[in-house]
Amino acid sequence: MVKLRRTMMYVTGNNPANIIGAHLYGSDSIMFDLEDSVSIREKDSARFLVYNALKTLDFGETETVVRVNGLDTPFGGADLEAIVRACPDVIRLPKAEKAEDVKEIEAIIAEIEGEAGLEIGRTKLMAAIESPLGVINAYDIATASKRLIGIAIGAEDFVTSMKTNRSPEGIELLTARSQILMAARAAGIYALDTAYTDINNDEGFIEEVKLIKQMGFDGKSVIHPRQIELTHKIYTPSSKEIQHSIRVIDAIKEAESKSSGVIALDGKMIDVPVVDRAYRVLELAKAAGVYKEGF
Repeated sequence: MVKLRRTMMYVTGNNPANIIGAHLYGSDSIMFDLEDSVSIREKDSARFLVYNALKTLDFGETETVVRVNGLDTPFGGADLEAIVRACPDVIRLPKAEKAEDVKEIEAIIAEIEGEAGLEIGRTKLMAAIESPLGVINAYDIATASKRLIGIAIGAEDFVTSMKTNRSPEGIELLTARSQILMAARAAGIYALDTAYTDINNDEGFIEEVKLIKQMGFDGKSVIHPRQIELTHKIYTPSSKEIQHSIRVIDAIKEAESKSSGVIALDGKMIDVPVVDRAYRVLELAKAAGVYKEGF
């Protein structure tokens, strides 16, 4: 079954109350942050909290992700030493700019896994791309490691690097989003969009989620629980989409049984991409729990 990553909710690593109940909001993934949301004086305590949470708490089927500090900081190495041993599903590398950034962290993780007696390769990676250089190198980053399950765009650092600011329309992110998305698709991994920071603007948030879904992103980083249901509603196939997909697949199966070379539904030709999209809709619907085969 396809893995849903419609939402990845940020959880500040130095807040015990938020860490304990983070998975109860229903996000597909939760990302414990040791980087930007944690002040320098609290880096060590945040690392300790997240390590112990991963070792002692049951987060159910919710995917656990930890955003570590970069290796170019005094905290990145210590983060990896602790977090790899805590066995999250994914470690997120911030500010990736070239393939070597991924390869360097991969080598360190493999060494720690070996020292800890863990299966080599069990810790998956995700890379956040937050600069013009990272965008230019997106495909190299996306193909740098077999551990890599996805890449994500980080908007705030990117727009600052571009000497502009974020707008409601998001035109300043269009090229970066497109390049990161194409790199992910070419590499066969997930693409995750950036967070929407105005938590009181549901209308603006919904419009942005519709945009990035139409572009092809697998999901979005979220910073507030209220954004989870809004995102899932947009990403979950509707009954109309499910029924249309079933009809497309039934039509192709009937045509194949009759050895027919021409396939049409409602006056429109059905070709391989249309069928592939129909199967994708049903896979997503099954994963979301809104469709069971035969119903």
